[in-house]
Amino acid sequence: GAPTISIFLKPPGVIPPGGSTTICCICQCSYGNFVLYKGSRRLHTLEQSGGRAEFSISNATYEDRGTYNCHYLEGSTVLARSDELEVSVEELRLPRPELSVLPGHKVTAGADVMFHCTTAHPSTGCYLYLEGQIQAQLFSREQGDYNLSHVQEGDSGRYSCQCYTISASREWSAVSNTLDLVVR
Repeated sequence: GAPTISIFLKPPGVIPPGGSTTICCICQCSYGNFVLYKGSRRLHTLEQSGGRAEFSISNATYEDRGTYNCHYLEGSTVLARSDELEVSVEELRLPRPELSVLPGHKVTAGADVMFHCTTAHPSTGCYLYLEGQIQAQLFSREQGDYNLSHVQEGDSGRYSCQCYTISASREWSAVSNTLDLVVR
């Protein structure tokens, strides 16, 4: 079948103006090229090595916000397209939250894990990021925690959280510390 491409931000999260991040495209592919699109506009052909290509955004501006995706080509034939990656550039006005995990950052497969994102600001929502995943998870609002039940090895990786005010003009926090979860 056709290869699939995953696309994600490293590190994930809303980027402040002047900040930086990297758009990563990964594919179980052989020797073709990745092309990065923003909306329907072709931005770059990315040299890939080992099925991976990266595009850096440094000194981000509001012009960098938008929807990106990666196409994988062999010759001029598009063999695969990634999902769409939303890149947000916003002022980060709230203090950085603290991410913690119970029972700890090394667990055995099948265990239940609880992430807690502690923020000093009332009435905020928070997202949990796993580096390499396009989709962020929303923390439950009341407790500010996120439960992963029956974790598997695929849940291993680098987590962080980021919070925002629940109001008409959404304000964002900086991204928290990172935690590496190891599932054995």
